[in-house]
Amino acid sequence: MLGGMRTYSLDDVYETRKRRDSWWTVYFVDPVACRVALPVANRTRMTPNGLTVLSLVLGMVSAACFASNQLIAGAAFFYLSFMIDCVDGKIARLKGTGTPFGLWLDYVGDRIRVVLCAGGLAYGQYALTGDVRYVVLGAAVAVLDLFRYVNAPQMKRVRDAIREERQERDPLSEPDTLTDADALTDPDPDPLPAQESAQEPERAPLGRAGRPRGLLRLFRRLNRFLARHRVRSHLVSGIEFHAAVFVIAPLAGAWALIPLAALSGLLLLANEVFLVYRMWLFARRHGAGSPQESREHVLV
Repeated sequence: MLGGMRTYSLDDVYETRKRRDSWWTVYFVDPVACRVALPVANRTRMTPNGLTVLSLVLGMVSAACFASNQLIAGAAFFYLSFMIDCVDGKIARLKGTGTPFGLWLDYVGDRIRVVLCAGGLAYGQYALTGDVRYVVLGAAVAVLDLFRYVNAPQMKRVRDAIREERQERDPLSEPDTLTDADALTDPDPDPLPAQESAQEPERAPLGRAGRPRGLLRLFRRLNRFLARHRVRSHLVSGIEFHAAVFVIAPLAGAWALIPLAALSGLLLLANEVFLVYRMWLFARRHGAGSPQESREHVLV
């Protein structure tokens, strides 16, 4: 331990975990990242921004491995890069040293890592096989990732604009409580605690017998189960997409690159369509009451 520094325990590090996160992070990354964060916090003066830069460097090494057709090494370095990326957030929350610039650096670093690794994977396989499908694969992965992380904040802006309109029309109304369904539109949200999301703040539509429809009951039971294990209810997000393309598929072998990337890409698109549908329902339910009160362009 360095002189004058507070000593943190593993329980302190556990407290920095997001209240709900992707299943890939919860089960395959956090158990390692928490144990790495502990000595980093206690024995070094590394800052969150420094860890973010280290994560980006490891991502570049991963891209170079993919470009030279070293798939297993590329997968290992991508995992390390993502794990360190999780450590920087834990250190920031543990020590209270996070900054707005750090948020920007983390966001941009993630996008650079994905683009470089997608390009490296495409180049390496195309140079080896001459199969143009790998070029399409790299471009599709980069576009899907950028779409995902551009679309999410825009959907959030739509919701915020609608809520502002409602508040202006009825200043005495209470702000909407963020439900788990609303939180789905965030790219990497830190939603409500498990006990809050399990309270079911919205009433389910009733069937003929006056009971919630079976599908909604099933969804809410599943959501409560996942909440108890800190897992987000949307099971295929950008993180799982990255894990499938850059970790699982390379470890399985070159034969798995296109099938797994295509499958995970389709699941990601389905998730995005679902999120857009939920946003549309929110806008329809809580939108302006008359054409004069509505704002035609909420994103301008």
